[in-house]
Amino acid sequence: MSRTVSAWVTSGEDFLGVVGPLSVDVPWWSEVEPVVGRLEDALGVPVLVLRLLSVDGGEGARDGHVTYHVEALEHPDPGRLDHLPVDQGVLTGHQEFRSPWARPDGLRELLDWATGALASAGRPVTGPVEQRRTWNLAGLFRLPTARGPVWLKTTPHFAADEPTVIGAFAAVDRGLVPAVLGAGDRRMLMEHIPGEDCWGASAETVQAVVGRFVAAQAALASRRPTGLRDGRAAELAAEVNALLDGPVAQELTAEEVAGARELANGWAQLAGCGLPDTVVHGDFHPGNWRSDGGPPVVVDFADAYWGQPVLDALRLCDFLAEEVRPVAVRAWVDAWTSLLPAGDPARALELAECLAPLAYAVRYQEFLDGIEPSERLYHEGEPAAELRTALRLARNPSPLFAPGTAAASSGGGILPTPGPAMTR
Repeated sequence: MSRTVSAWVTSGEDFLGVVGPLSVDVPWWSEVEPVVGRLEDALGVPVLVLRLLSVDGGEGARDGHVTYHVEALEHPDPGRLDHLPVDQGVLTGHQEFRSPWARPDGLRELLDWATGALASAGRPVTGPVEQRRTWNLAGLFRLPTARGPVWLKTTPHFAADEPTVIGAFAAVDRGLVPAVLGAGDRRMLMEHIPGEDCWGASAETVQAVVGRFVAAQAALASRRPTGLRDGRAAELAAEVNALLDGPVAQELTAEEVAGARELANGWAQLAGCGLPDTVVHGDFHPGNWRSDGGPPVVVDFADAYWGQPVLDALRLCDFLAEEVRPVAVRAWVDAWTSLLPAGDPARALELAECLAPLAYAVRYQEFLDGIEPSERLYHEGEPAAELRTALRLARNPSPLFAPGTAAASSGGGILPTPGPAMTR
């Protein structure tokens, strides 16, 4: 299945009409660059996508027919739009949850800030701003300059303060993170990172990134950035129980609710593994690494928090090819063992495998609580699904993290050749 799109088009206070359906060649709802291209061809004026309004068909944030609210920066010529009846309350309702970049005035203010900040820094924008992605978790734009593109990212109130987190990592390993050129309230400008995202990362790439990132986390263990949310064991246990006191319990059986509450008590056991609380990335998968063949740069710290670093290792394994997962586990265990010989990172992995989905359930509920109804379909059902995953892993833990396995045991820094595939 592919994605088709329609747009309800406004310009300032004026509702202009509807255009579409149009086909686009990228299935993901949040990827709006091809949407902008098709709409500008259809309307003959520059446009920006504000937000998603509805989806017919599709799932997993991709495919189907997607309707967007689109702002035209100029009025199209007559005849370019259909004047169909629409419920304009959809455009004006739920303002209390609407992201600033999903409002015409907020988006203009954001882009004016970015171009002004670059001009003040002696790096003026040389062409039209290119909108790459927009959804409830971020807006991402590329700004051309004479010295190469600059990226503008803006995030919601429930995201981490990325410039502060990136600054903390840069203080201990500057090349590990992107260069921040400017920052404001829930927004930042970043230097372009050449290359590609590291989906399908090789064993060698995984080893290099894991070792370097663990070293940085160890160095930050006594340097909690100001304002970073608390994700330590006691706080997470309380948040899981609060989640189970809410509407998500209606999606679970009584047995599942009781089982999840019991699992939440397991956070306290991690303290015995000897790993420090530090800055956790929160979404540490290879799609958030970028490389042009050199050492990868780690990006997207919007989910960062202060807590146990073991969750980053587990998140990474979820996104790797099966044959590379044992390499990642061994690299992570060896890196922490070399830094903290008295610690037991392998035991931490074993204990935390069924706890990580509890943390994800809490985070997905934070998304749902902080966004407007039309965009909740990105995350609906995910808290309950993660809680069920936690229960499943408690019943059937992965052999990848079992005590005594080659992957989960420290090997003095000598990493194994990838063995038979292990499923989670």
